[in-house]
Amino acid sequence: MQEKFLFEYAVIRVMPRVEREEFLNVGIILFCAKQKYLQSIFYLDESKINAFSKEIDINELTDNLNAFQRISKGSAGSGPIGKYDQASRFRWLTATRSTVVQCSKVHPGFCTDPNETLLKLHQELVL
Repeated sequence: MQEKFLFEYAVIRVMPRVEREEFLNVGIILFCAKQKYLQSIFYLDESKINAFSKEIDINELTDNLNAFQRISKGSAGSGPIGKYDQASRFRWLTATRSTVVQCSKVHPGFCTDPNETLLKLHQELVL
């Protein structure tokens, strides 16, 4: 039997008008400490976002989500937050905030393959 690893994930949401508290799920961020895994994935459906708000700048939103991915990976150009350890980056990215890009509460689970789990959650909760 394969070993199962504890993971945590949050749904990445776009909330075009924060005061209305309406949101659209656009991505997933998943952290598995035991596997040293922290990744995020997103998909923007422009027609759905425009149904919420025609005023939102899709290019700016895409830039923000790309920054989210860079910080997740700790890659070059991710700024000072990208230099934190994985657990700190995950906590920073999933912290409660009142901005257009937000995360759900963090949810735990067990998996054998964190990347497969990330893709499965993305399929189920975003696409």
